[in-house]
Amino acid sequence: MTKKALIVIDMQKGSFTPQTPRYDTDGVVYRINQLAEQFRKLNSPVIYVQHDGTGSGEFEKGTTEWENLDELEVRSSDIIIDKYANDVFYQSDIQGKLSDLGIEELVITGCATDFCVESSIQSALTKDYSITVVEDGHTTGDRPGLSAKQVIDHYNWVWKNMIPTKGTIVVKNTAQILENIQ
Repeated sequence: MTKKALIVIDMQKGSFTPQTPRYDTDGVVYRINQLAEQFRKLNSPVIYVQHDGTGSGEFEKGTTEWENLDELEVRSSDIIIDKYANDVFYQSDIQGKLSDLGIEELVITGCATDFCVESSIQSALTKDYSITVVEDGHTTGDRPGLSAKQVIDHYNWVWKNMIPTKGTIVVKNTAQILENIQ
């Protein structure tokens, strides 16, 4: 059986402000919590990725904006990884941690669809992971000329039509993942 990990990218307070509203925040958080609980029951890792902007003046480690949303049900048994660029794999500890755990499949959620989620998916593909994107488990804000919903729908379509390297990529909603998770 393939070892899986749930990856939760940048669900941090600094990304969810009145100035940066996100699409369906409450629903996305609820679905991430559902998935995390199921992964824990199966003794599969739940990995929370937090952007560490130390020295940049934004998302400084230890500040309120760096913290995960209060509504996320983060447990002491979960893994916390700092990231330093849009791509979670860039100069972070995630690759080593995934290798140590024997992880072959990533189930990816988080914020922002068109930045950190997208670049991390692209990077994971080139590292031959099998990827399940949680169709209703990522969010972003409105962009010039596009609503957040349009951005999310567009990227779900892109990911459904990508050609992977040695791994696979599928896009499934939370209900489908929970129904088929083993």
